[in-house]
Amino acid sequence: MSQNKSPRHPCEGGYARGEDTRKRLIEVAIRLFGERGYDGASSREIARQAGVNAPALQYYFDGKEGLYRACSQHLADTAAAYFATALQAADAVLADPHAPLAALTEAFLGLQDAIADFLLAGDDAQTRRLFIAQQQAGNGATGSETGPRQSRMAETCSAIIGRLTGRPANDPLTRLRQMTANGQLMVFHVIPRTALQAMGWDRLEGRNLEYLKHTVKQQTRALIRCWTDEDAPAQHQP
Repeated sequence: MSQNKSPRHPCEGGYARGEDTRKRLIEVAIRLFGERGYDGASSREIARQAGVNAPALQYYFDGKEGLYRACSQHLADTAAAYFATALQAADAVLADPHAPLAALTEAFLGLQDAIADFLLAGDDAQTRRLFIAQQQAGNGATGSETGPRQSRMAETCSAIIGRLTGRPANDPLTRLRQMTANGQLMVFHVIPRTALQAMGWDRLEGRNLEYLKHTVKQQTRALIRCWTDEDAPAQHQP
């Protein structure tokens, strides 16, 4: 089955109406796949909640698996929009072999902000978060993977940490530091309800989200100081 099925057909009412139907199916499917996993979300229920007939999934996406892949691509495109500015800024800093530690640190913090906004900000953040969590837990379509933008983000974060500490970007310690630094956000990604209850918050938005991002920034600065102190002899080595 081909994995590039977007879109197969405009509907009889015209291209715009066909795109609206396709968009509605993707929005509903992301929510249901996130809540129930791929196997638990039936084609019939997705179609019902999207307000279309069940054959529409076959018409637009070649079936349920094609719809799932369209959802994954939609989220990858959404992530690209969230990450583009921060990645461009980080690339510019990394391209300067004489970039100071302060500039590298700020570039890393900018990437963290972008990750936080993608995972946690906005009315549709919960549906994105649940879909990604199900996918990472192996509850997606067979052979599905997280989008390439996630790897790009991780690679760039590791490259910055490598420059900060004088270690290769692919060094196991560099990768571990990247994962643990960004892992500070994961409690609100993986178990958001428990985390919100622990904080006494109803929702993670506005001041609450800004407080979280500010705290993560402070802690990340402390981590970076610890890493650079620990690896001081190796700093600025190629």
